[in-house]
Amino acid sequence: MLLPVPRRAFLQSLATLLAGSCLALPAAGRRPPAEVIMTVGGPISPDALGFCLPHEHVLSRFGAPPVEPAPYETAAAAREVVPYLKYLAELGVGAIADCTAYSFGRAPELLRELSRLSGLHLITNTGYYGAADDRYVPAEAYDLDAQGIADRWIAEFTDGIGETGIRPGFIKTAVDSGPLSPIDGRLVRAAAITHRATGLSMAIHTGDNAAAAEQQLQILAEEGVSPRAWAWTHAQNLTDPAPLLEAAGRGAWISLDGIKTPYFQAGRKQGDDTLDRHLQHLLALRAGGLLDRVLLSHDGSSFPPDLAARRPMDTLANTFLPLLRAAGFTEAEIHQLTVTNPAGFFTIRQRLR
Repeated sequence: MLLPVPRRAFLQSLATLLAGSCLALPAAGRRPPAEVIMTVGGPISPDALGFCLPHEHVLSRFGAPPVEPAPYETAAAAREVVPYLKYLAELGVGAIADCTAYSFGRAPELLRELSRLSGLHLITNTGYYGAADDRYVPAEAYDLDAQGIADRWIAEFTDGIGETGIRPGFIKTAVDSGPLSPIDGRLVRAAAITHRATGLSMAIHTGDNAAAAEQQLQILAEEGVSPRAWAWTHAQNLTDPAPLLEAAGRGAWISLDGIKTPYFQAGRKQGDDTLDRHLQHLLALRAGGLLDRVLLSHDGSSFPPDLAARRPMDTLANTFLPLLRAAGFTEAEIHQLTVTNPAGFFTIRQRLR
């Protein structure tokens, strides 16, 4: 087990990484903002991320009673998950963000082992999940204000998650249908405070509720945080693309992360075909000149299979990208969607001091 790395040593490691990235220092001697992506294996240069799936669940216990840290049998997880991750690597995938949050399956140490065995960069998160009627929000959060909650998330970034020494690479929280409940609003505000302190971007489960999205953007404005640090997660569930275009125009990330086709598990058909819905939203965003604000993913799940149907993470590479090419998307646009945009979202920009 890795021990937490002191903050001074952490910042020195960032400085060492940046020293090798050919970033020039200003003439006055002031350091530029640090630009790294935090994986479970440590910080990497944004250029090293590659083709990234920004919203998946490599591990998940969603639906099971809340527990932190999550219990997994490491050997079984490696046996089930590593071959699938290697298969995704053969399709060109270089990185996956695990959006499994606190108390429903987050397991940083296991992710680090899976990353080592598969060769993929994996990213974990900090934050509390406020959807599912707040089932996974810890009881103590109700006794804390937004700053108190944020202090816990900030500590995970500066000191590591628990005793693992592993730092989160983004903030993951969630809200139920709007208007935002008091606790959901507090989680959003805590996420904004955490972003200001750490540079971590915010992926917030919002779905088809445009009113809840607008409330979140208002909270960000009150906290002095740009929409460019916030992702409207599960935005594909909205039928009208107009609110997505408006939010993206203000700088928000639009996460179209439910790419699926029907598949069979245990002889039973699972899932619906969502390709056309994703394509239509994407075409609207492209027409608005907003492809640079889009994230594409599956909301897939690989382990454990006994809690829910395993949801594939290969449809983007195998089916949706060919569909985009047939619809006239260029290779440069596809690279933007699969490589440049995720790197932009997960890049942490903070001044070393």
